Amino acid sequence: MIAQQVADMVSRQIHRLQTLPEHPRKGALANLRRGIGHRPGELPELWGSFLQDMPQEFYSRNGEPTAAEWAVYLALTLYALHQQGQEQTMHVSEVGLGQAVRRLTERKKENIQEGSTYRRFSTLITAGNMEEIAHHLRGLIQLLRSKSLPLDYSKLARELYLLQFTDSAPRIKLQWGQEYFYQPQDDIDEWEKEDSNE
Repeated sequence: MIAQQVADMVSRQIHRLQTLPEHPRKGALANLRRGIGHRPGELPELWGSFLQDMPQEFYSRNGEPTAAEWAVYLALTLYALHQQGQEQTMHVSEVGLGQAVRRLTERKKENIQEGSTYRRFSTLITAGNMEEIAHHLRGLIQLLRSKSLPLDYSKLARELYLLQFTDSAPRIKLQWGQEYFYQPQDDIDEWEKEDSNE
């Protein structure tokens, strides 16, 4: 499945970045950050960063970025933004976007359905094209970075790929909502225990 290939490719690229010595790693991440706000392919200095090792069938044939090119490019440039100034890695497996945004809401002590973070998240969900999605995601990633909250970027790449198709986009949006509103049983048990002690 192409979506999984996209996720695997992003995982390999991030692993490659993480294993570079400090100075080249910082340079590579700074280079990727230059891609924020641009479409895939606009900056020749980034071609190798997201096209290297990409299967040829993912390449555009008409000059418009393919769904795979968009997903890989966005995931890598946003990872570079997220990683800026962080000591620990901001790419952590199994931390979905909805879950990360929920943690952000809790960290900011906001109402989960009325706070500014939730409004930003809702705006992302209703974005109509990849440029809008990229813009709204950037704002959320900057907030996650400010609180040192990680995200699974290979999972995000897979979701960004699927988000571009009318048959799979509703599933991804629902999944993000489920991740956001999911309350682990351990947390519920802890709250009930606190209530019974009052």
